[in-house]
Amino acid sequence: MMKRMAVVLALACCCATGMQAQDAKGPKIAPGTMIAPSKSFDGMLSDFEGEMVPLAEAMPAEKYDFAPSAAIFVPGQGSEYATVSTFRKMVLHIASANYYYGGKVGAMKPDVDVKALANIKDKDAAVAALKASFVFAHKAFATLTPQNAFESVEGTNTRASLAGGLVAHASDHYGQLVEYLRMNGIVPPASRK
Repeated sequence: MMKRMAVVLALACCCATGMQAQDAKGPKIAPGTMIAPSKSFDGMLSDFEGEMVPLAEAMPAEKYDFAPSAAIFVPGQGSEYATVSTFRKMVLHIASANYYYGGKVGAMKPDVDVKALANIKDKDAAVAALKASFVFAHKAFATLTPQNAFESVEGTNTRASLAGGLVAHASDHYGQLVEYLRMNGIVPPASRK
């Protein structure tokens, strides 16, 4: 029982420290203050972009087509590795998804041929495409207002839920890409001191 209490207290301290660190980033805003949806969602997007772009830049160009294989994992694990995406494909998938979600959020047509992103073969072009997709997403998030944030776009999906969906979707892939870096002996930028 004492071990469990110690673990709970340690986790609580970690959470409190993390919350204090995040609160220290921006200006002090009193609880209950109304924040424009565009500002709130854009802040979340900026935070994610600040982690994702350096992560994409951290993988060496010669490793951009790395994908885990069965040889990396425990024999007999019973998993299928034939359809695992490469690092490059996932970076470009995130860029494509940023355009998809951003287009829905802002009711805007992407300013690039999104299907052509899949044809990008080198690191520099992939990173540039990722950065451009964030520029587009920021423009889309800027269109969010208290009046339209919870307007239906498709069924129960609203502009606000799709804005959150963009970050949630990309965060899932971010976690996968962190592992790709670590499998190649690279410490992800967000984990460096």
